[in-house]
Amino acid sequence: MSHDESRPPAEGTYWYDAKKIGVSPAIEVLQAVRRFRVADAAMRHRAQTEMNVNETDMTAIRHLIACERLHRVASPKDLSEFLNISSAATAKLLSRLSASGHIRREVNPHDGRAQRLFATQSSHEQVRQVLSGTHEQLMQVALDLTADQQAAIVQFLDAMSAIAVGPRPEVSAERESTAAALLRSPQVKG
Repeated sequence: MSHDESRPPAEGTYWYDAKKIGVSPAIEVLQAVRRFRVADAAMRHRAQTEMNVNETDMTAIRHLIACERLHRVASPKDLSEFLNISSAATAKLLSRLSASGHIRREVNPHDGRAQRLFATQSSHEQVRQVLSGTHEQLMQVALDLTADQQAAIVQFLDAMSAIAVGPRPEVSAERESTAAALLRSPQVKG
């Protein structure tokens, strides 16, 4: 039996049963989170367009700026791990960002071989120019909250983040079930 794609599921039936008591306001919270994620993606896309970089480039530039603020020096390996990309992809990224004037590479003075990566002053200025007004407005929204509201939002978003990056419950349950079955099964000797 196939699903009729021309008729979307009834409202509230896709993930949540809106008829459950107390669920409706919770759905509104999750819908607000989704609206923010869409708006945040649009803001990031706008910044990437203005800086003439792609998403990975922008993430790399912002990471290098963050490292500088923390007085850490990034290496190609660090950047590769942060972006979760191969060393070959990192090499292409670094060539592209160097050629466009967004980053500078220096030889590590301690060993004369390893590279140290920095965002250029121009990149710092571009990021500030593109995002500072928006960041100031976002900060004002956060400052307008009471301390209790701020704490509740931090707790909520941290819990949501933990769920988003953690394994899916059904996958974990399936893996645990498989592991338990393997532990119970007799060892086959070859």
